[in-house]
Amino acid sequence: MIDRKELANEIILRENVRGAIKIVLNKRKLRIVEERTNELELRSLIRGLISEGQSAVASAAKHDSTGINTLEDLLKNTNVLSVLQTGYKSLTTRDDDDPPEGQTKQRLSYQNHILNAVVRSLAPEDSRKKAGEDAEITEDVDITISDDPTEDPDFIDVEDKEEVVADPKEEFGLAGEDKTGRNKAFSDFDDIEKVILTSFDDLDNPGDMSMYEEYLIKNLALYFEKWEVELADNVDEPAAAADAVADEPEGDGLEDISADSELDDDVDPETDLPAFELQEIIDLLDLDDIIKNIL
Repeated sequence: MIDRKELANEIILRENVRGAIKIVLNKRKLRIVEERTNELELRSLIRGLISEGQSAVASAAKHDSTGINTLEDLLKNTNVLSVLQTGYKSLTTRDDDDPPEGQTKQRLSYQNHILNAVVRSLAPEDSRKKAGEDAEITEDVDITISDDPTEDPDFIDVEDKEEVVADPKEEFGLAGEDKTGRNKAFSDFDDIEKVILTSFDDLDNPGDMSMYEEYLIKNLALYFEKWEVELADNVDEPAAAADAVADEPEGDGLEDISADSELDDDVDPETDLPAFELQEIIDLLDLDDIIKNIL
């Protein structure tokens, strides 16, 4: 006959062992999680140090042209690219006569107006520097007086006339280009023109000025291509993907163990004793008697 008190003590011992094993497993899981967290933090720190080192090397590495160095500083340390990227990517309307994909008329217009504006803005500065601000005027002036002085091309008419105010956007614009793209380019170029001219004004060597202007245009054109590719990559998620379920990641068997989790219903991991045998033994016991004996 089964000694109920001895059996009750054995059950209590097993429960204590089970609780101790749970604590050990949870501590092991916490240690693994902590080690993984520390590893991720270390990896992040190393990546940051490598990135900083690469940035320092890149900053120290200079080109053999002052014009290119000045241009690089302009593109890296001013708002020129950020302004143009924001403006370009904001033009998302696709008209009926636009192609089904790729660059729209608005974005093409924006690009063409910006590139043309850069060329037009730098041209007077380039000519002024190459000609010299203090060039001596030696041209002979030939003055001929006609019967009607007002017909003379050199006559200065001081009479009041109706002044025609030109629309700066129209003067800025290119014939046949989309006007929304033109207007956006007009506003954005007004924000960046000064900083472009300021950088260019630091240069005096003709070779440097030529390199700055040439590679500024080339780089802006390349950036417009890059931004267009980025816009093409921003496609909508396929409808079928909304119902997709990710596979469960493979773990080391400890991921699902927690302080509140229950052990497997089929096997007692501490004793390798099937749980149903313990349940049969418990059914034979007088629980009131067990509690009385324990107390």
